[in-house]
Amino acid sequence: MAAERTLNRQILWLALPAFGSLVVEPIFLALDSIMVGHLGVTQLAGIAIASAVLQTLVGLMVFLAYSTTPAVARLHGAGDDAKAVARGIDGMWLAVGLGAVLAVAGFFLTPWAVSLFRPSPAVAEQAVIYLELSMWGLPAMLVVFAATGLLRGLQDTVTPLWIAGAGFGANALVNWVFMYGFGWGIAGSAAGTIVAQWGMVAAYVAIIGRIAKRHGADIAPSRVGVRGTARTGGWLFLRTVALRAGLLLTVAAATALGTDELAGWQIVHTIASTAAFALDSLAIAAQALIGKHLGAGDEKSVRGVLSRTVAWGAFAGIAIGVLVAGLSPLLGVVFTGEWSMSHVTMPALILMGILMPLAGVVYVLDGVLMGANDSRYLALAGAVNLVPFVAYLLILLMAAPTGSWGLMFVALGFFGVLMGMRWLTLSRRVRGTAWLENAA
Repeated sequence: MAAERTLNRQILWLALPAFGSLVVEPIFLALDSIMVGHLGVTQLAGIAIASAVLQTLVGLMVFLAYSTTPAVARLHGAGDDAKAVARGIDGMWLAVGLGAVLAVAGFFLTPWAVSLFRPSPAVAEQAVIYLELSMWGLPAMLVVFAATGLLRGLQDTVTPLWIAGAGFGANALVNWVFMYGFGWGIAGSAAGTIVAQWGMVAAYVAIIGRIAKRHGADIAPSRVGVRGTARTGGWLFLRTVALRAGLLLTVAAATALGTDELAGWQIVHTIASTAAFALDSLAIAAQALIGKHLGAGDEKSVRGVLSRTVAWGAFAGIAIGVLVAGLSPLLGVVFTGEWSMSHVTMPALILMGILMPLAGVVYVLDGVLMGANDSRYLALAGAVNLVPFVAYLLILLMAAPTGSWGLMFVALGFFGVLMGMRWLTLSRRVRGTAWLENAA
């Protein structure tokens, strides 16, 4: 019992700050949207397009955190902190290189990317202004990912929380000064964000520099370390592509069914994304602890972390599911002001609430296999999971249900079929031993 309580404390010690750092960003992004909205509808529409492009790029690059964390955690668990820190710094160098390439390419491709959305000339102008400027903050965003992964690998999720809180708080203040004080408009929002992003990089570099000095870690890029991070990250990139494909296919299916169904899916997905913050924090804890114990060669503790974090994921899923199902009659009207939308969304939200424990387990298992550096399997499983999901969507589109039934079947595809396939492939993997044998 004492060992179990200790493990629970370790999980919460890592998960709670991770949850805080995950929640900070969307809160300040919402504040930024509000400030831009006060400039005008055209500016708000412009930032919506620019943000869609940026979030896609950034979302695909999140592997920099997920590939760095297990590599650092394994070396930390093995007692080689100097090599652990050096490996994390290699991830930061990779982030600088990738970010520089993406920033330059993105700057020149911005007008083309914006044109894909077919906006009005006025909206396109605002989107291009914001996106071209924002590209120069992209390297900083990627370095923050890698630096966060380094500290998580060292079992530190508190420092990223403080840096995220300070960074996004400064972002809101500087944006206000640039947008309203200097009169820069939407360009001020982009410039303020760039300043905040590079400020966060400066904070991480100062902190990690001290850690490297304390452990005698090499801060110069290592070809082996950078290549190892890139190889693991490549598989995680493909996994992310598969997840994004599943989401885009769901949006396409909802769009084909009708406007109400698409609006309803936006509500359902927004609630699901919010719930994902809590579940992701448990996955981060699992990732860090699994990597650490594998590095120490302690398979018994690895299995203990697996069973305990899965239990936490299921429990969190039950709690969130009950909350979502209980609020389901009100969420539609809260988002739209129309009771008719509550009738459309309520069955889908109740279904999501029922299936949320399954999602909780899936998120944790994802983190477990990332911690074990089983990225190749995650990528291949992601592709396999799409096959029955696509078949389901084709049947759904042929049946073409509408209204609340249509949205409920869209939700069943995403939370039942796709999430169910992810559970099947991930749970099957952890029941064996192959996932324990990957190199760091």
